[in-house]
Amino acid sequence: MLEDQTARTDGMSERIPAQSAADAQPPLIWPSGYPDGYAVVDVETTGLARDDRIVSAAVYRLDARGEVEDHWYTVVNPERDPGPTWIHGLTAEALADAPLFPQIAEEFAARLAGRVLVAHNAIFDWSMIAREYARARLEVPVRQRLCTIALSKELSLPLPNHKLESLAAHYGVVQQRAHHALDDARVLAEVFRPSLHLAARQQVRLPLLACKPLSEWSDSVVSRADGGTDGGGRRSYGRGYATWRPTRKRPACPYPNPGRYEPGRRLIQGMRVAISGDTSVDRELLEDRATEAGLHIASSVSRLTSLLVTNDPDAATSKVLKARAFGTPVIDEGAFTQLLQDVAPAPEG
Repeated sequence: MLEDQTARTDGMSERIPAQSAADAQPPLIWPSGYPDGYAVVDVETTGLARDDRIVSAAVYRLDARGEVEDHWYTVVNPERDPGPTWIHGLTAEALADAPLFPQIAEEFAARLAGRVLVAHNAIFDWSMIAREYARARLEVPVRQRLCTIALSKELSLPLPNHKLESLAAHYGVVQQRAHHALDDARVLAEVFRPSLHLAARQQVRLPLLACKPLSEWSDSVVSRADGGTDGGGRRSYGRGYATWRPTRKRPACPYPNPGRYEPGRRLIQGMRVAISGDTSVDRELLEDRATEAGLHIASSVSRLTSLLVTNDPDAATSKVLKARAFGTPVIDEGAFTQLLQDVAPAPEG
């Protein structure tokens, strides 16, 4: 049921090369700290917002050195409008008899277990996967992810941009069915292998980020750029649909910034708080609670930032690096949630 039969006949899933340019070079000393295996993932979705659903998923499992072990593909009934069918090609009729996500969750998890999730713009794929597992009341067996965009930047690859098609062109990989989850995953597996070998040869630290499963989330409808719903509570999908995690305008914080947070003391209304990385509570819910408590949610870290909240303080993200440079206090989500329960009022005057 879960294998893509079409992919077998058109050769799409059998084009991973046995050798690459990296193999022609002298033997390298493989970095001891690199992961033992990878799950190269692509998901197609009903859209790009928090409450959108997965309509298809594919996984290529790779060993420690990027050799393909196997691949897997499934369509998924999203239990709603399939969204931009002109992109992923999956209509409501085609998905009507597809399994629901809870029915494929165990098989999907088995493909991810004990591996680093690899994706192009990995925060999107991971967020969609984490949300689907949270809805199913299941936990994703993934603890780290690697974004091939971040890896290509670490390697300083000469790319005109960071689209998958540009990365594929750099390595001479031919895309056969763009936005088909299995073919996108195949292409990504083909370009990841030589990137991994190049990173190993240069002894580059892989840009691994922690994955924190969701324990609390909201599926409230987020309005689209094209204007809203179809009248029945479902969103309509014009071709101008919004980007992932569309920016929400919050009212300006009415309190002046009292300065940096002092560890061991209370938060004070008006403090500027930035959040980096995955959180167990949906990011927007956490931000809403901070705003309601009188804090100022900042989208970046500057010298004026009072506090950075992150569950991965060792990550080489821009916010974490800036916090280190500026000496900004850093705490984890659990400590921040506790502090939100008793925020000191802004000083009078």
